[in-house]
Amino acid sequence: MTIEACPEAVPPTAPLGIADVAEMSGLTPETLRWWEREGLVPPVTRGSDRRRRYSEREAAFVVMLAKLRSTGMPTEDMREFSRLVAGGAATHGRRLAILELHRQRIRARQAVLTAGLAALDEKAGHYRKLIEAGLDCDGAPVSPEVAFLQAHPTTNGSAS
Repeated sequence: MTIEACPEAVPPTAPLGIADVAEMSGLTPETLRWWEREGLVPPVTRGSDRRRRYSEREAAFVVMLAKLRSTGMPTEDMREFSRLVAGGAATHGRRLAILELHRQRIRARQAVLTAGLAALDEKAGHYRKLIEAGLDCDGAPVSPEVAFLQAHPTTNGSAS
């Protein structure tokens, strides 16, 4: 299921247990229970044995919420989104606004990560050049022992 899919459009099939939904969503059963207690998902129907029985629609919604969570969506936004889903089509605009705001936050975070990755790549390149040239940070040649440690970083005990 893609994040764009409407969970409310999934046709009904046999109920799924919490372990099934946990596996589908990549969440733990404990997380699913917490999400239900905290209102991130509506209360799940229970069977005569009192165990949760998720419909395909409910399972699809959990999977979609798990994807939103994996992007860093705040719990409160997920709770509001879930509440709005219960409001039907009249809330599509408000749901879209939540998603678009979160998308902006992701793009901002992505820009920070991209800049950080560029700095990391630049620094790693600097160290590669020093190692290849057999130089210390001040430009002085390194001893053969240091050159060996540079070429074998896991042998000096400081890298893991």
